[in-house]
Amino acid sequence: MCALAELRDRLRAGDIWVTGSRQYRDFETHLIPAATFETMRQQPLPLDIDTHLPSYMAEYRHKLEDSLTTVARKARENTLPDVTLTDGDLRIAPLRKNTPESAEVFAENAYALMPHVKITELLAEVDQWTNLGDQFLHLRTQAPPKNRQALLTAVLADGINLGLTRMSEACRETTWRQLSWTADWHVREECYAQALAGLIDAQHRLPLAAHWGSGTTSSSDAQFFRAGGRGEVGGLVNLHYGQDPGVKFYTHLSDQFGPFHSKVIAATANEAPHVLDGLLYHKSSLVINEHYTDTGGFSDHVFAMCHLLGFRFAPRIRDLKEKRLYILPGMTVPPELTSLVAGAINLRALSDHWIELLRLAMSIKTGTVTASVILRKLSAYPLETAASN
Repeated sequence: MCALAELRDRLRAGDIWVTGSRQYRDFETHLIPAATFETMRQQPLPLDIDTHLPSYMAEYRHKLEDSLTTVARKARENTLPDVTLTDGDLRIAPLRKNTPESAEVFAENAYALMPHVKITELLAEVDQWTNLGDQFLHLRTQAPPKNRQALLTAVLADGINLGLTRMSEACRETTWRQLSWTADWHVREECYAQALAGLIDAQHRLPLAAHWGSGTTSSSDAQFFRAGGRGEVGGLVNLHYGQDPGVKFYTHLSDQFGPFHSKVIAATANEAPHVLDGLLYHKSSLVINEHYTDTGGFSDHVFAMCHLLGFRFAPRIRDLKEKRLYILPGMTVPPELTSLVAGAINLRALSDHWIELLRLAMSIKTGTVTASVILRKLSAYPLETAASN
């Protein structure tokens, strides 16, 4: 049993691989070839950090020292927002609802002024504004759909999970045969991705959207959907959501309330490896600088990759008071923060693997490997092995 357990972990991490397998490949095959990366290093790498390690460490030593000094001073003066740090005990005030009642009343009155429209009419009107249907190209000829009504009806059947048979029974103008042919040739995952990007870009250009946010900040979370019928076989049971099988839809939402990326993951899957997928592989023109998640999207690997790729990662972290910081060797920790610091990082390990870290970041940035794939492999290492590496 011990041998099988270790074999499973090493297969997941890529230390042991299966010839001809796509899922259990050699770890090296996921990355940019070493010779190719050496050629790329002859020019400045398109990463948002200083790739020269000595100057990078000097810059962040200075930033870390300033941050420690500032936080310690505010802790002494008791001026940390919603935080108290007394005798090494870290306490963070819970978030409170702060929406005024007058704002809720105003929102209800505003919604009451909105006209009641049929969802079919709304979908057709949005298609006229954004040419949504032009993104659903024919699989073979790459031509836009000729029967626009059949396309929008097939999309609506997907959106409300009605199915083509019951949708054809509810629509007099469109037959099941028309819906089935349109769905087979025009409705695909990549078409939905392009159509979603067009919708997000159209919303981003509206002056009203700027009142909600700039479009540079986003958040992500998963939503569970129960599986039934034939989909029940493919759904895994996650006790967090009960005994029913299902899948999770992991969605990235901009601060303008536009869902610019969504993907289906297993109900039992860890959400953290999928955070970067939405930030890197969405089709819209949004430029995201800062990203928020709940504690399910938090991991050290995501923190590291977000830093290397230029995203500010700001997750909610469960049991934050139990976490500990590691500083650079030779730094002095203010007395107020000594209980939060566990030790110094291993600079030798960082120096030995710095080039490989840059190679990993560039492999993700260039699309050589999908972020979620490589992060799942990295997270498969036991903590003891990861620490020693």
